[in-house]
Amino acid sequence: MTEKIGIIAGEGKMPLYIAQKAAQKGYEVVIAGLKGNAREEDFKNIPCVFRPLRLGQLGTGLEFFKSNGVKKILMAGRVQHTSIFANLMPDLRGAKFLASLKNMSTQYLLSRVIDEFKKEGIEFTNSALFLEDFMPAQGVLTRLAPTPQEMQTVQFGFKIAKAIAALDIGLTCVVSQNATIAVEGMEGTDKCILRAGELYKKSAEKDVPVAVVKVARPQQDARFDLPVIGKGTVESLKKAGFKLLAFEAHKTLVLDLEEVTRLADKYGIAIVAV
Repeated sequence: MTEKIGIIAGEGKMPLYIAQKAAQKGYEVVIAGLKGNAREEDFKNIPCVFRPLRLGQLGTGLEFFKSNGVKKILMAGRVQHTSIFANLMPDLRGAKFLASLKNMSTQYLLSRVIDEFKKEGIEFTNSALFLEDFMPAQGVLTRLAPTPQEMQTVQFGFKIAKAIAALDIGLTCVVSQNATIAVEGMEGTDKCILRAGELYKKSAEKDVPVAVVKVARPQQDARFDLPVIGKGTVESLKKAGFKLLAFEAHKTLVLDLEEVTRLADKYGIAIVAV
């Protein structure tokens, strides 16, 4: 019997790449695309079963995967925080589930979702199950390397990013020397970078190193919400006027790595895994 894999798909390329890799490896792919985040047409060239699903439709989602014989599932792709307000339409089980929550922090919420699926015999697996090669090891990825002074800024930013990640605020910060310009909130990484760029442009000092730093949570659960970097991240650095991007090695997914580094080289941006 062909092994099946279920995917709860958010936005971005990560769900698409996972579906492609899974299909290539001979899996039957069953996808629940979260409305406002994943679109069925993006998966039209991949043999799969696709169903759109609104946030909060827990019972509907469980029945969809169970009826398709799915025993193993993963989450992939970013869910826009604004869609929590625009596309939240819980079914009966979803409403009971939401009423039982102590808070709406990402880590707590998703861990509780995993528990609900486990009750129905469906196990969550590593979000990067088919993307192990997308996580670079420590080192400089671009032609341009950070200076020693810039690396000091990166190390400062790493501590700040780890602190906000531990508090489940975000995974990204933008820092300059020993000052924090911006931290990621609901808006996501790209908008955080652009917001920091606006603040930086108003600053009197323009010659000090600035680093955009992204990390995994201190106790990162590989089953959900892994840090991801792509071409859009580099484009945001370009628009903001920043020249240095750092991320946590072995724990950050870099989608389209060759294109990301090529774009960074074109813009004179240094990328380093730390």
